[in-house]
Amino acid sequence: MRLLLAEDEQALSKALTAILERNNYSVDVAYNGQEALEYLEVDNYDGVILDIMMPKVDGITVLKEIRKKGNLIPVLLLTAKSEVDDKVLGLDAGANDYLTKPFNSRELLARIRAMTRTQTTQANSELQVGNVKLDRATYELSTTSGTYQLANKEFQMMEMLMSNPKHLISSERFMEKIWGYDSEAEINVVWVYISYLRKKLAALHANIQIKAIRNSGYRLEETE
Repeated sequence: MRLLLAEDEQALSKALTAILERNNYSVDVAYNGQEALEYLEVDNYDGVILDIMMPKVDGITVLKEIRKKGNLIPVLLLTAKSEVDDKVLGLDAGANDYLTKPFNSRELLARIRAMTRTQTTQANSELQVGNVKLDRATYELSTTSGTYQLANKEFQMMEMLMSNPKHLISSERFMEKIWGYDSEAEINVVWVYISYLRKKLAALHANIQIKAIRNSGYRLEETE
């Protein structure tokens, strides 16, 4: 699951990024509101953690802008302010939840799970192609032959493939969606994770396969 963290305090941003990545989230970081809007304009995220007091464009304005464009992405607002009026302003602007600094990391994680759970449930918590099922809530890939719990990036790749069966997905698209524009990872990391998934599908006796199309990308196909 990919999150955008918009927080201008660099020390706090680094600490939150470490916490989120330890809990299997992929994180892109923006340090001001304008940067956050640019990230949201060009990429898709599963949720946004948005500080209210940011330079260039404040968090409330960012929230209003994305809601005005019809973007219903779950948003958790962070602020040092605790006044009721600030909470009301944020929620009325379209925030899903609100957390006042300082906060406990366990509460932050619980609130992220809660706000993204609704989106996941609405999108259907289970995908199935052929005899293979992917549980979005537990990250489990399964057939009647067994079950594997996928690592975060494995899950995201498999979710993309199973959400778009028979559709070609380029290596560049995997990189943009899962690793992010700022990643220093080499593009051959996509092939490495495809290899992991192929081995798991084979072990599960799946009747689907990830087919490589030379110089184009990968797609999920049912085997005969």
